[in-house]
Amino acid sequence: MKNKFLKISIAASFLVSVSTLNVACNNDTLEEKEYKGAFAGDNFFRNEQECFFGLVGTYDVMRKYAGGFENMVTFFNAASDDFYAGGGSATDGAGIQGASSFQINPTTMPASYWRDYYQGIARANALILNAPNASMDETLKQRFISEAKTLRAMYYFDLLRVFGNIPLILKPFEATDDFYNVPQVAAAQVYAQIEKDLTEALPNLPMTVSGEQKGRLTQGAAKALLGKVYLYQNKKAQAAAQFADVNGTPGGTSQYGYKLLTSYDDLWKAGVALGGTADPYEFTSESIIEASHSDQGKSDWGFWGQGKDEGNSICVMSAPRSYNRISQTNPANNAPDIVSGWAFNTVTTDLFNFMQSDPRVNATILNMNALKAQGKADYAYKDTGYFLNKFMPTSDKKSTLGVTELNYRQNYMVIRLADTYLMEAEALNGTGSRAQALLDAVRARVGLASVPVSMQAIKDERRRELAGEGHRFFDLVRWGEASTKLASKGFVAGKNEIMPIPLGELTGTILKQNPGY
Repeated sequence: MKNKFLKISIAASFLVSVSTLNVACNNDTLEEKEYKGAFAGDNFFRNEQECFFGLVGTYDVMRKYAGGFENMVTFFNAASDDFYAGGGSATDGAGIQGASSFQINPTTMPASYWRDYYQGIARANALILNAPNASMDETLKQRFISEAKTLRAMYYFDLLRVFGNIPLILKPFEATDDFYNVPQVAAAQVYAQIEKDLTEALPNLPMTVSGEQKGRLTQGAAKALLGKVYLYQNKKAQAAAQFADVNGTPGGTSQYGYKLLTSYDDLWKAGVALGGTADPYEFTSESIIEASHSDQGKSDWGFWGQGKDEGNSICVMSAPRSYNRISQTNPANNAPDIVSGWAFNTVTTDLFNFMQSDPRVNATILNMNALKAQGKADYAYKDTGYFLNKFMPTSDKKSTLGVTELNYRQNYMVIRLADTYLMEAEALNGTGSRAQALLDAVRARVGLASVPVSMQAIKDERRRELAGEGHRFFDLVRWGEASTKLASKGFVAGKNEIMPIPLGELTGTILKQNPGY
């Protein structure tokens, strides 16, 4: 990641190049082509260095959350009731526009949401199968395998949330395998494998990491993910038990070193580019699973979004178009020094109103309406006038290497402590003294008084605390509230809870399209 991991991640990403379950179709005729996922494991994973390269390549897929135009956060923000797709026009990015209006179909659904995660799974499978024969320290070997199992569990969990009906593949394909005829399995079977992977991984993961190992998975990370997996299956008692281990005493420091940051605003800062020192705003005490990004990868348009870029794309995507900071007499009253962007994920008026009087509103929402009315700033695109501020590309996040727009270094927290506090409170059914203490701790961090704990209070707190971080759509679906909250955007119950399987992944295979698509 931005350490020893990051330095070799680009090279490692080429080691296990996989496009699982994908075939080419030309005029309705299948083209025979070599399957790139057939990996000769006996010629690799022979020693610690090769296993480490394979592990880094498996971690590399975590950039799917915030890297490239087709990232998870902006796509599923757009599918929620808190954001629109935005962009330059209603046709700017067919996938994200379709997600926002629920007009997405198998043709416009970006294939990368399927392929990228299966690529990560294939890399994990190769390491898990071949690392046992490597010549290296046994304890370290088991740690590598456990990290790969945790990553495989995470990628399968995301595939389930996005597509629902997926194949379960647990070994690398051989050149002789019939990879066109791998069936989908019941979600329960995939969940069972996810639970198995995480349970097996736990004993061999470290309690904590430090220095150049920051960003690697720990026991706390695996437990947090397992708790989330249980919660999504409504296994609330099991979920609460995992989260309790992760969270410890609400507001205190847990056994894994997790603690809420004192300042909510510090969650969204990034260090000065090329500073040469550790960034105090990445891998903080609140971060449980964090996807790393860098301004040192020299990402360029030629390979942006193809798994070789290192920057956080949410930054440029969510900034206002043609942003113009108008000079003021008093520098203290100047508009923010941000960089012009592409205006995706414009904030709904409903979220803006919901966040009013909340101390987190300014960290969450950039109010261009107010800045324009005050004569402090202007911008080009006409929309709600409200923009996601958590990933706003300010001057201290700019890169001097590669294309500036593609090289923002701000990391993305896949799971953070305030999230697990609220998930544990939910798993406790929003009742009892511990659920109250968990809710209070999240609110106290931003100076808010206690409110009586309830499921509705927890849901409201999740919306405010985690706004714009890609969770809201999935929350609404698992709560059974999507059909109501998203009706005005075109959501159809029984269909839009999951996305269509991309057409190219179906052609020539036995895979079945999701209902309604």
